[in-house]
Amino acid sequence: MHKNDTMSANRTKPARMPERVNSTDRAALGHLLRETSVGHFAFVEDGRPVVMPIAFALEGDSLLLHGSTGSWWLRRISTGIPVTASVMTVDGLVFARSAFESSMRYRSAVLFGSCTRLDGEEKLAALDVVTDSLLPGRRPELRAHNRKELAATMLLRMRVDEWTFKNSTQWPEDPDEDIAGDTWAGVLPIHTTYGEPLDSPDLRHGIPVSASARQLAGRHRVTTP
Repeated sequence: MHKNDTMSANRTKPARMPERVNSTDRAALGHLLRETSVGHFAFVEDGRPVVMPIAFALEGDSLLLHGSTGSWWLRRISTGIPVTASVMTVDGLVFARSAFESSMRYRSAVLFGSCTRLDGEEKLAALDVVTDSLLPGRRPELRAHNRKELAATMLLRMRVDEWTFKNSTQWPEDPDEDIAGDTWAGVLPIHTTYGEPLDSPDLRHGIPVSASARQLAGRHRVTTP
């Protein structure tokens, strides 16, 4: 991701728990962005804050967003106005011996940058990246895009100028008097797993589940290193 030294450090400086913030570990940030398929993108419109959820894909050091050309807010951020994106995943529940000390294990990132609209061959290549990211292994099974679909689809690339990454891997931090008690404490991990494929109601009889769906069924979306 890019860094802009002229930008204010205040927006990437943690107000609390600075030990959990790391704005230099690009590998950890990239893993989070590959594992998380939806982000919340914020900008200012008519003097008011707006935040919108949308699926994205990671392409190198940039994010790819795709949606309808009829989307007013995608058209707005395609003009290059400042955009902030927020992404988070919860990796586990921290069971402490009191509600006050209980918490979560999580990874989160806030990214600052701007978007540009993609067209032509660049747009086609970006569409392939988005498909491979959201539907791994599916693209060889699909027909090609037609002209009408391409005309109705907008592709944006968000260049990330600055970012902050936060990682919580903590264990319960109970006071001695609670540790001396009989209440269990620990961590309950959370994993995102693909379920079993469901046939579309209009699927013709005899068509088997595609290889791309079969290979994902029952697997974690991404395995954390």
